[in-house]
Amino acid sequence: MSRTARLLVLLAAVLVLGGVAVGATLHAAGQAAQKDHTQADGPAVAPGTVRLDDPRHTLFRNMAWGPHRDEITAVPAGRLSGPRTASGVRCLRFHEASGTGICLRAVHGKLRDTYRAVLLDKRLREVRHYDVAGTPTRARVSPGGHTVAWTVFVSGDSYAGTAFSTRTSLLDTRTWRLDANLETYALTVDGHPVHAVDINIWGVTFADDNRFYATAATGGKTYLVRGDRTARTLTALHTNVECPSLSPDGTRVAYKKRVNGAAPDAPWRLYVLDLRTLHETSTGEHRNVDDQAVWRDDRTLVYSLPGDFGSDLWTVPADGTGTPQRLVTAALAPAFPR
Repeated sequence: MSRTARLLVLLAAVLVLGGVAVGATLHAAGQAAQKDHTQADGPAVAPGTVRLDDPRHTLFRNMAWGPHRDEITAVPAGRLSGPRTASGVRCLRFHEASGTGICLRAVHGKLRDTYRAVLLDKRLREVRHYDVAGTPTRARVSPGGHTVAWTVFVSGDSYAGTAFSTRTSLLDTRTWRLDANLETYALTVDGHPVHAVDINIWGVTFADDNRFYATAATGGKTYLVRGDRTARTLTALHTNVECPSLSPDGTRVAYKKRVNGAAPDAPWRLYVLDLRTLHETSTGEHRNVDDQAVWRDDRTLVYSLPGDFGSDLWTVPADGTGTPQRLVTAALAPAFPR
């Protein structure tokens, strides 16, 4: 092949690759723009007044495309597929209890985004905020509303791999004492104190304002740990537990468990652990669940799975019976009235 021919081939290749790059960029921009426009087949969403202390409504992050995407919305507690009232408050992660809300949100900068944990009052007004060290992933409020927890990724972006690190913080909303990193708590496994550089803590779920459960990882294993804020301790109870969620009656924990034979990028199934007997029950949901489930009541779990708008909420009985049912489309991070 002559030099001229080689140059023509190279030029053609550059033009093709350039066209592909431009096409991909335009496609991505088109998708981003599309998310700002209401979809004809999407749920009805309209702005209005949303309160955290209204027992007639369930709250969640609206994932439907349109001007209210990512806003905390309210729907009638008995009709989750009904019209949504959008609050104007945007969150990446959200939870609330007893009129206290936690909103993990992005702060968009010129060069990069940063993230912030924002405390909300019952009218969703900001009370305080705290800059966080990474990408938001979990958030919880204690049943009494006096303690708040949040977890962020400080490296890596998925629990599925091994190259990740988390930071979990606890905040007392009465004294404003902040425990910025639960890795400073004393961890005990099998009766022995653990001092290791690879400890990670994430996925807090509260029993009350002082006692909580969470996941601790060290030495290639994950543990369900019981935490005590006053004593600043974490005690391992059971292995292979991630993102626990305590039942309203305080007797069981729902969690995602790594199962043998699952794909490396989809390793988890939804289980329930009896805290008295430590007996595990597999739920009727056999797909990969990468979420911290929520208890709708003492019998029913709610969790997210990928959907057309990013995420849908599904439900399944906690006792291992039944089959999964889609609860509501285009929604994430539900908080049910108690």
